[in-house]
Amino acid sequence: PPERFEEAFERLEEIVSKLESGDVALEESLGLYTEGMTLVKFCNDKLSVAREKIEKLTAEGEMQNASGDA
Repeated sequence: PPERFEEAFERLEEIVSKLESGDVALEESLGLYTEGMTLVKFCNDKLSVAREKIEKLTAEGEMQNASGDA
């Protein structure tokens, strides 16, 4: 599996392009589809982690601003 979101997303774009071309045999299409779904899950997981970190940082910033206003 890729180590970074960007690598996974780039590979996913390649897979989509190949599948959309229609020039891929059925067996290869199935393999690409399976790989693509794995990459989608990987990307979603990375985005979820990033979203949680952003929400936490935002909440911490709001708490600091609220305590500084008092």
